[in-house]
Amino acid sequence: MDALIVAAPDHWHAPAAILAAKAGKHVYLEKPCSHNPHEGELLVAAQKKYRTVIQMGNQRRSWPNVIKGIQELKNGAIGRAYFGKGWYTNNRQSIGRGKETAVPGWLNYDLWQGPAPRKAFRDNLIHYNWHWFWNWGTGEALNNGTHMIDLLRWGMGVEYPIRVSSSGGRYRYEDDWETPDTQVINLEFDNSTSMVWEGRSCNGKPLEGNTVGVVFYGEKGSLMIDGNAYTIYDLDGKVVKDVKNDLKIDARNLTNPAEALDALHFQNFFAGIQKGAPLNSDILSGHQSTLLCQLGNIALRTESTLHVDPSNGRIKNNAAAQKFWKRTYQPGWEPTV
Repeated sequence: MDALIVAAPDHWHAPAAILAAKAGKHVYLEKPCSHNPHEGELLVAAQKKYRTVIQMGNQRRSWPNVIKGIQELKNGAIGRAYFGKGWYTNNRQSIGRGKETAVPGWLNYDLWQGPAPRKAFRDNLIHYNWHWFWNWGTGEALNNGTHMIDLLRWGMGVEYPIRVSSSGGRYRYEDDWETPDTQVINLEFDNSTSMVWEGRSCNGKPLEGNTVGVVFYGEKGSLMIDGNAYTIYDLDGKVVKDVKNDLKIDARNLTNPAEALDALHFQNFFAGIQKGAPLNSDILSGHQSTLLCQLGNIALRTESTLHVDPSNGRIKNNAAAQKFWKRTYQPGWEPTV
């Protein structure tokens, strides 16, 4: 075996990748790369120590027209981009009130929980609803927001913010869902730029005609990326350039949203292993994008504006927020480099 693909729940992402790196294996690591910021830092350290290839699965980094759109942005198509907005919308239904019940015979629940503190099995948890429980998941912000925040960070050429705030909650239903179904994350950077992400898990009305996307706003116009397509507008909203996607994408398909396009990201991963080719999403970049979403969740959970060190993404002077930097682990399961 040469490589591991990590598509387990979020709480397993970093621990599994670190175990693989220690064993000398390469890793394709689905987003988000970590459950909490501490794990992201461990991942970066593990890659440096063991020198294996670790690519995060923010596959839009390998989509041809996305690459072209970002390059147009960097070449000044809309002047200096100083504000960006990303979004995700869906019509997810209630997960109800789960009941504690016997673990199914097909499931090794102890291994499934792995590094997470043990919780009783409930009948509304597996296979998908774990996303909405803090013990295992990270909410919509990291489930889908990671993709859009990553595009915004890439296009605007920023790494770590100086201020982060967030508002939202579980508004639509009264059930076991713990993470926000409605959330806005605001991120400010030290180069006079900012970005915002809006997530609506339970109201699927599109923004700008799309269920998921980003828009960059600049001195001379704006640029929108929708799937593997992009449009450039002038300051009056007139279309200057429209580059269409020639492959079908269904962002709400849980199992196969964009097969042919996603394969390009895998091919880049393989080229990194076989030829030493530069990765389109190395683990440092993946950690930086994941961290922005994690900081948004921490700001929301502590009801505070986070002040952040722009050199490393660390939270400053906020003991309550710092408690969320690292999770509690099941004894004996703590990831180490």
